[in-house]
Amino acid sequence: MTRWAAVVVLALALASATRAAEAAEAAHRPVAASWLREGTASWYGAAFHGRRTASGERFDMHDFTAAHPTLPFGTVVEVRSLVNGRTVRVRINDRGPFIGRRVIDLSHAAAQALGLLGRGTKRVQIRPLAPHALEPPPVEPAGPITLEPGAATADVIDGR
Repeated sequence: MTRWAAVVVLALALASATRAAEAAEAAHRPVAASWLREGTASWYGAAFHGRRTASGERFDMHDFTAAHPTLPFGTVVEVRSLVNGRTVRVRINDRGPFIGRRVIDLSHAAAQALGLLGRGTKRVQIRPLAPHALEPPPVEPAGPITLEPGAATADVIDGR
């Protein structure tokens, strides 16, 4: 491999790693309720059905899910068609789209509900409904905790 080719490969690898790091960091940031985006939506279906998504779960083209480049996994968004006014709610479980200036890739079911299947793409507005649905709920204490002095024996303290 020539030096020039090695430099190009290294630059591409660095750019890819940087984008992956930015996406990973964004996956843990909360989303403000005022966050709103408009752009082109596309859809994906049978070719990816059953494959693992970026979140680790299996893609089900019949679920109302979507891929977004930066929204945290588990974020529920409302997608409204700017063409026909229809809306769907989807949960972000994958990364993408990676074509052109598209803002979201919808599952087959979500695309069908929006009337997007025939066209393939459609102008949409995206609005988050839940900042981060995958965060575990706070743990409530089971009740009052009482400690009895002298209850622990030397066996418990020494780990025997």
